[in-house]
Amino acid sequence: MPSFNRREFLSVTAGLVAVGAAVTASGGVVAPGARAVAARTLGRTGLQCSYLGIGTGIRGQGFGITDQTLGLTGEQFIALLEYAYSRGITYFDMADRYGSHHYMRMAMKRSIPRDKVMLLSKVWFREAETVKIDLERMRRELEVDCIDVVLMHCLRNGEENWPETLRPAMDVLEEAKVKGHIRAHGVSCHNFTALERAAEEPWCDVVLARINPFGVNMDGPAEKVVPVFEKIHGAGKGVIGMKILGEGAPEVVAKMGESLRFVMGLDSVDAVTIGFMNPGQLDEVMTAMEGNAAG
Repeated sequence: MPSFNRREFLSVTAGLVAVGAAVTASGGVVAPGARAVAARTLGRTGLQCSYLGIGTGIRGQGFGITDQTLGLTGEQFIALLEYAYSRGITYFDMADRYGSHHYMRMAMKRSIPRDKVMLLSKVWFREAETVKIDLERMRRELEVDCIDVVLMHCLRNGEENWPETLRPAMDVLEEAKVKGHIRAHGVSCHNFTALERAAEEPWCDVVLARINPFGVNMDGPAEKVVPVFEKIHGAGKGVIGMKILGEGAPEVVAKMGESLRFVMGLDSVDAVTIGFMNPGQLDEVMTAMEGNAAG
């Protein structure tokens, strides 16, 4: 999401959120944001979370350098996480590279019950010993015994053969799952072939991948990516969509309703993650989701 102020953000979404509640097919009224916070199960992992998750690493530029860490005070960041939970969000998307573990830990200390939320994070480095060390540090940073989902972060060009080349690091995460230090593992994809390989790799429990109808900041056009999502989901893996708004690309944000309608209509997407800079942005997306939900 771009760093709009509330007035600018409202102008972008005008017409999409004219009402604060939606009427169901049976004629009943649904509370604002109900579909955004509906409980979803990630594939065969048994993990449940809200359909909408809050991202904590908008436009990461390096370790601990994101729009949120640069544009928000620590108190604002923590309050934003708390606000998301108060609205029914139970999926919190983090990464070692984002530098967001500290803020999530503080939010859990203050008001967010650990047992009511799904924590997803990602390891950046590929060397097995480094992954092992980083994972232990990440648990300490969050002050939790178990991180629900840990992904290999950002599989890129040159990592198409990750099931073979990253096997030692994958084994570290598998061992962590056996020990109960994590509940599921998988990959975050920024390469089309790497995404395809996720469908056939038994080790992979959860896949985080880019999806919107415009092909903006994606691994390929939607017509190529969607069949891969379907194959991954059909194999019993949890599928989480990201870059729903094209990482804040103006041409995608301007067509927010179309993008939400498209993604929410995909049965192969269990949940989505979107980053926000303030509560107003979260409110607008949740209401727009209600107005644009499939069915």
